[in-house]
Amino acid sequence: MIRTYLSILLIGLAAVSCQTKEKLPVLETGSATPMPYSWVDIDTGHKLIHMVNREGDNRSFYFHNNPFLPAVDGINPKMIFYGTVDGDRQLFSVDLKTHEPDQITSKKHVSGEIVGDKGRHVYYQCGDSVFETGVEDHQTRLIYVFPDSIRGHITTLNADETLLGGAISSPEEQKLFKEHPKKSDFFNIIFEAKLLRSLFTLDVKTGQLKKIYSEHAWLNHVQFSPTDPDLLMFCHEGPWHKVDRIWTIHISGGEPKLMHKRTMDMEIAGHEFFSPDGKRIWFDLQMPRGKTFFLSGVDVENGGEKRYSLSRNEWSIHYNISPDETLFAGDGGDPGQVAKAPDGMWIYLFHPDGDHFRSEKLVNMKHHNYHLEPNVHFSPDGKWIIFRANFEGHTDIYGVEIAKSNE
Repeated sequence: MIRTYLSILLIGLAAVSCQTKEKLPVLETGSATPMPYSWVDIDTGHKLIHMVNREGDNRSFYFHNNPFLPAVDGINPKMIFYGTVDGDRQLFSVDLKTHEPDQITSKKHVSGEIVGDKGRHVYYQCGDSVFETGVEDHQTRLIYVFPDSIRGHITTLNADETLLGGAISSPEEQKLFKEHPKKSDFFNIIFEAKLLRSLFTLDVKTGQLKKIYSEHAWLNHVQFSPTDPDLLMFCHEGPWHKVDRIWTIHISGGEPKLMHKRTMDMEIAGHEFFSPDGKRIWFDLQMPRGKTFFLSGVDVENGGEKRYSLSRNEWSIHYNISPDETLFAGDGGDPGQVAKAPDGMWIYLFHPDGDHFRSEKLVNMKHHNYHLEPNVHFSPDGKWIIFRANFEGHTDIYGVEIAKSNE
């Protein structure tokens, strides 16, 4: 069903404008259920909108997974997201000018957040089966079925959209996950088990699977470079203070390369992501854990690091970078997170200023439960921050305008 809003209908992500002369309401974000279609956050002065004109639970992608498709041949730009249908998550697209959704998948147990923005396909997994579906025509093709002897998950697509990538785990590891379903239980158990995992590629056209690297370690967070189709990033998962986490490998051959070496006790680095030009890998750096906070970017070629310091309240679970690489954003965190921030529940915009960030608060998240991580994305035009939240009592997707509202 399409949600009916009594307030102002907004169109156009690049230049959202009111269709009436009524002023937008100025409200505390999350103070009403439901919130209007659009409003101005009373604490920050920034405009927010619902990104999806759809009832039910809607969820945007994890912070480093690109959800956007460009405009082509009279088709408006789009964003891919998950929406719940009859208790199952399905992939949808949303027109970024009209905000109208279109359901893409209709299978059981859909998982994966992989968009081919050149070929305009989504890639996903249902149990042991990997599929490709066209965003506009919804034509679906089975690419591969994992055999019973292994457990594999696709997580990424390379820059020329010829190869999917992911990790394969053992039946022994899956048994441990089943016996210890809570992250607080399995996180150390899987790390200490040191079971064999393998990185793999999967040819999109032929369905040929190739193992490219194996190690008795918890290989995870697999991401292809956005510009180099041969370069794959992965992590050694586990308690961050026990691992040198961030690695790259060329899938055509060679040994893994460590991107950041810890230098002190309890130092942690993680939640890594590529810059849009593929030249840097950015990550949350704490030296030591929970005490001193940075966003650090390591040069993929020469290993040189650039760091921006943040305060405890500015620390965020996830960060992201604008398409032109001039701004950063963060999704904040509640007092229960690693930073123990007393006032960190905000969506932030960060301006690089020398060796530190100058922060701007965009959304007050005091009514949001951070068990759902907001996972910020910049819109393709760099004018909005898109995130997910539950301050209306269900999960939905919102956009906050970076420019202050004139309402």
